[in-house]
Amino acid sequence: MYQQLRIAVVIPAYNEERAIARVVADVPAYVDHVIVVDDASGDGTAAAARAAVADRTGGEVVVHEVNRGVGGAIVTGYHRALALGVDAVAVMAGDGQMDPADLPSLLDPIAAGVADYVKGNRFRHPEVWTAMPPARIVGNLVLSAATKVTSGYTHVFDSQCGYTVASTRALRAIDLDRVFPRYGYPNDLLSHFHIAGMRVLDVPVRPVYGPAWKSGINLGTALHPIPWVLLRSFGTRVASEARARWRARA
Repeated sequence: MYQQLRIAVVIPAYNEERAIARVVADVPAYVDHVIVVDDASGDGTAAAARAAVADRTGGEVVVHEVNRGVGGAIVTGYHRALALGVDAVAVMAGDGQMDPADLPSLLDPIAAGVADYVKGNRFRHPEVWTAMPPARIVGNLVLSAATKVTSGYTHVFDSQCGYTVASTRALRAIDLDRVFPRYGYPNDLLSHFHIAGMRVLDVPVRPVYGPAWKSGINLGTALHPIPWVLLRSFGTRVASEARARWRARA
């Protein structure tokens, strides 16, 4: 428990056999539930995760029979966390790219009641320019600028950072199963939260890139489907806002 909140951490994992045990072990002790979602890995991720969660109270592993994408894995974890009755749900990647020491900064605005969804912003951390690969910096800058427009949250940046905490109020306010399940998920999720009127903040988090780090995003991923997802999110948001204005005038 953290500041009277019951906390779950969702860890989406795909072929993370070598990293997943350390990621689970590093989750802070105040977290009540750890939910590892193995997205149909082809290696021993599920077995390694089961061994790791066995060492702590409130740990479990959910295994997808077919690969659904990182967004699909996170949604599975969100559904399970809601069923457990927690108050807030964090997402930490299965590759160890999130610093557990930053989790309180993400939880504090939820605990204080000033935000419904809090996300990490690596560009507010002084190490970003030396830790993040240059190509990644350029890609994140472009996608973050675009997401400011499509999501409606002009004050939020580093849209691709997956280190987040959502209140259960926010998760229940949207249809999770309609959020895009693959790369582009964080961009689409922000648009859904904006339509639902959720308060979103970003806070500084440390960028973590180990020597063996390799991005799952390539040129093909960047060109498709993320631009389509951004356009869809923008259209959905604009249409929803137009309907709201029409109802207000009626």
